[in-house]
Amino acid sequence: MNDGSAPVAPMRIVLMATGPFALPTMRWLIDAPHELVCWVTRPPRLSGRRRTIPPSPLRELARTRQVPIWEPEDINAPESVAHLHNLGADLLVVCDYGQILAAEVLEAARLGGINLHGSLLPKYRGAAPVQWAIYHGETETGVSVIHMTPRLDAGPILQQRRTAIGPEEDAQTLEARLAELGVGAVEAAIEQLAAWDGHSPIGTPQDASLATRAPRLRKEHGRIDFRRSADEIERQVRAMRPWPGTYTTWARPGKPPMMLRIERVSVVPSSPETSDLAGGAPGTICAASGDRLWVRTGEGILAIEQLCPAGKRSQGAAEFLRGYRLAPGDRWGDDSPAPSGG
Repeated sequence: MNDGSAPVAPMRIVLMATGPFALPTMRWLIDAPHELVCWVTRPPRLSGRRRTIPPSPLRELARTRQVPIWEPEDINAPESVAHLHNLGADLLVVCDYGQILAAEVLEAARLGGINLHGSLLPKYRGAAPVQWAIYHGETETGVSVIHMTPRLDAGPILQQRRTAIGPEEDAQTLEARLAELGVGAVEAAIEQLAAWDGHSPIGTPQDASLATRAPRLRKEHGRIDFRRSADEIERQVRAMRPWPGTYTTWARPGKPPMMLRIERVSVVPSSPETSDLAGGAPGTICAASGDRLWVRTGEGILAIEQLCPAGKRSQGAAEFLRGYRLAPGDRWGDDSPAPSGG
């Protein structure tokens, strides 16, 4: 990224990251001309029914490339701050770490800290920027590298990179693209800081009036409210994939309600046929034959293409209709509003 006029002096860098969004940046830092002093991460937690530690691609890479690993329970504790000072780092590179850093932590490195964030700040500050950007129908997003302050995602912007959101792109594929896009932004931000005098204003201040929130996802964010439009539900399905996923319930007469995970959908184009089927309560099945499983929404008709009944494997609409008695007029969901965010 340097223009060749003056090489950037190698820095002592501490990477603070937990989630896979940081993996491309870690790879670059290991091979960059800087010294990756250590990788700081949240302590691993047991998860799942078997109470096992989930695999971490960052941990595997760190061990393979012999990067020292540090797992403080609380990075802001006095003993953690003291240890950071002892590392003598020039810069903290933070990405998908999971803790807000106190001023004392940022002051432990000569140049403070930079954070790679998966949105075009100040939009979508918070833990789930990629998901909420899709959910709200953004057509463009990107990454931002900020010079950190103790306020969440509020520091001046050093670098940004933009990219379009594909019409069928889900959170998993978009996040992977943004993670790769962020490498060049981090490299450029480090070069920017290398030329900084340490006192003058640096970067572009964020306009707080334009800030929007991207709160951490909860399971209930996946519940489908069929009173929303077909377009909005289609975006919700893509935004919440792979977690928490999207789901609804089917209140079957004389049987316990069944939870259905809705995995892939599309919006049925408007036509004379859909106009005839569109009337009625949202959540009502308006076509159920062959591979056609259509549901009324608050605006438009949604085609269910892939779903998973509770306790069963994932299946296409045709297979589901062969195994379950579903007919036009049956209804999915309830009338309580689904939670939103952003």
